[in-house]
Amino acid sequence: MLHTHSINADTSLKTRLQGPDIVVAPGVYDALSASLAEQAGFNTVYLSGASLAYTKLGRPDIGLMSLTEVNDTLAHIRERSDISIVVDCDTGFGNALNVMRSVRLLERSGANAIQLEDQTYPKRCGHLRGKTLVSKGEMVGKIKAALDARLSDQTLIIGRTDAIATEGIEKALERAQAYHEAGADLIFVEGIRSSDQIDLVMGLFKGKTPVMANMVEGGDTPLQDASALQNMGFSLVIFPGALVRAFTHMASNFFDTLKRDGTTNNFRDRMLDFQQLNDYLGTKDMLELGQQYEDSSR
Repeated sequence: MLHTHSINADTSLKTRLQGPDIVVAPGVYDALSASLAEQAGFNTVYLSGASLAYTKLGRPDIGLMSLTEVNDTLAHIRERSDISIVVDCDTGFGNALNVMRSVRLLERSGANAIQLEDQTYPKRCGHLRGKTLVSKGEMVGKIKAALDARLSDQTLIIGRTDAIATEGIEKALERAQAYHEAGADLIFVEGIRSSDQIDLVMGLFKGKTPVMANMVEGGDTPLQDASALQNMGFSLVIFPGALVRAFTHMASNFFDTLKRDGTTNNFRDRMLDFQQLNDYLGTKDMLELGQQYEDSSR
């Protein structure tokens, strides 16, 4: 069944972020993972640039992905699902003009929110060392370009700063404030390292604009559950690479079992069979739909 991208004012991501409940967005990297998240009851997913690099390229998140690869994946997810999609757009893949093109393409392909960060290009994962940043003024220009490029104010622009790792918390707050004043719909201070830093962020933004949290297993920010983050004042939390870490662990065990035993039978209790997977994918319904358009004279 094909899905179309529509925005309802009562249920849009923008509206939910203004509500009392935190929005939890698991990281996904293709249409299947997004549809699994939707089936599990999530109304929002995060199309993670890191997860795309891990799965498409088998490489780390060091700026190797292109806008086209991100956009193609987004389009496949949107064809499959009506779920809200937050898209990791890295640095916008260049200067302000590149940002404008990126926003136009991603919005037309179904993005509900587009995240931009203030690293230089090519960027690297927010929890890796050795990052460098563009100037605050250049990033402000990128945010303004993104806002000018979008067709609808329901398409949210997220302003992310990675300055904690390079310049410290005070400079990070200065940058975040500048991005907020430039018009960013959400603020994302990456790599928060302590509850004191959370208090500083919330002291500046709580009640003024939605603030985003990033939970990375083994990363710089201490892991918290959604309820605790909501109580701190966060409006959105992403778990960008968690699914890939879970999948890699499972797949490694699967291949070890197959190599050792020469059969998948000893892994059957941890996998779907052929019919179960086709039931999930809706194969029967799709084939029946196709039959409606077959040539009845043949």
